[in-house]
This record gives sequence, C-alpha cells and structure tokens, in this order.
Amino acid sequence: MKSNFWRRFCRNKGAVFGLIVLALVALLVAVGPWIAQFDPWDMVGAPFQAPMAEPGMLLGTDTMGRDILSGIVAGARVSLLIGVVSTLVSLLIGVSVGAVAGYFGGWVDALLMRFTELFQAVPSFALAIVLVAIFQPSIGSIVVAIAIVSWPPVARLVRSEFLTLRQRDFVAAAELAGQSTPRIILTQILPNAASPIVVMASLMIATAILLESSLSFMGLGDPNQMSWGYMVGSARSVLRQAWWMAVFPGVAILMTVLALNLVGEGLNDGLNARADGRGK
Repeated sequence: MKSNFWRRFCRNKGAVFGLIVLALVALLVAVGPWIAQFDPWDMVGAPFQAPMAEPGMLLGTDTMGRDILSGIVAGARVSLLIGVVSTLVSLLIGVSVGAVAGYFGGWVDALLMRFTELFQAVPSFALAIVLVAIFQPSIGSIVVAIAIVSWPPVARLVRSEFLTLRQRDFVAAAELAGQSTPRIILTQILPNAASPIVVMASLMIATAILLESSLSFMGLGDPNQMSWGYMVGSARSVLRQAWWMAVFPGVAILMTVLALNLVGEGLNDGLNARADGRGK
C-alpha cells in the first residue's frame, strides 16, 4: 500500500519538486545557525550592502546593516512554526466540530453549522487582523488568530465525509457490537476520512504562512521575532535603492507556499487510488 502511494505521488513531478523544496527549507532551519552566524536583529555591517559585496554577507544587508541571510533563516523557523502549529490547532477544532455534526446530524448538525457560518461571515484576513490587534501581536496571538479563521472549511469537509461514512455497513456493525460513540468516531469513521483531511492540512499550512507574512507586512507580527513578512514590509520604501531586501524574503515565501501546494496535489494523487487509472 505504501509503495502504491509513493508511486502515485512520484508520478506527479511537481509534487516531487515541492517535496525537495520543503526538505531544503527544513534543512535551512536545522543548519541555519551554522550558515547564518549573526543575530538577525544585530547591525553587522554598513547599511544597504549589496549581495556578496562583503565577505560573510552573502545576501547583503538592510537599512540598518542587518544580515539578510540571518533574517531569512530566522524567518523560516517562525513561518514553519506558526504554519504547522496553527494548522494543528485549526484541525483539532474543525475535525471535532465536523465529526460531531456529521455523526449525529439533525439539530446538532444544524446548530454546529450555523455556529461555523458565523466565522465564515467575516473575511478571514480582516478577522485575523482584529484578533491580533486585540490580543497584542505575538506568536501565540498570531497562531490563535490563524487557527480561528482557518477551522470552518475543515469542519465542513469533515462533516461531509462523516455524513457519507455514517451510512456505511461497518459503522452499523460497530454499533451492533456495542462500541461507544467516541470509539466509533475515532477508530471507525475518522481513519476512513483521513485522506482529504491530510491534503487540506498541507494547503492550510501554506495559507497560514501567507497570513502570517501578511500580518507581519502590516506591522502586526511578533516584534521580538524576525519574519519574512516583516522583512518585505520594511523594504517597501527602499525597493529602488535595495531590491534584495524584498526579493530574497519574497522568494522564500513564494517557494515555500508553492512547494506546499504542490505537495498537497501530490498527496491528493497518492491517497487517491483512482490516480492509478488516470496514469494508465
């Protein structure tokens, strides 16, 4: 089964490319302290040094003489941390709400879906801005804000899967065997609904990184943490004078988000047995 998954996944060349890019980003985070030896907030050279103009300044410096490469390495840690943690939190909320709504149906389903629609009535980015501004910008508040605006689509997806799987014979057999409702949900239905959830999770991490970058670009990022969005935002007034300040962190955001979306497509192919039929 695993070999079939990897065969279908590797058939998607874009997904393989995305996986390689993500591996390089993870490697950058792991070995970053040895590659970028400076603190991203320290002034280590003259302002506006071009890339490779000075030894040790591979990507140049910004308006305050801070090393761009050190900022990108630090921003990678922040972006991946916020993307992964906020996605896990939103999955916990969304899967819980969707599973209960889809399994029980009736008034429980109607009540939970109306509750879900309350969060979807407000544009997600606007709601994230309000939440971060209320709780003060920090990694914790950004994670909470992104999780709160991201869980409704998960809940709807899981509800749809549960409504379908709830009618299957194996669920009826589990009920006749005397299994409890939580056990049926967790061990019988949820594993069969895992494939679309996994695919959505990879796309949600990409969306979370974009949201965090947008918030930091607007000055609503954690003031104690360097991030890619902050680096792009701080460079917007000097684009003509120092293009590298915005280009390198912008490319980092672009490549990471693109890689996650490509991997999501590959996961969809790998977890979908019908992909074998398309490939023949």
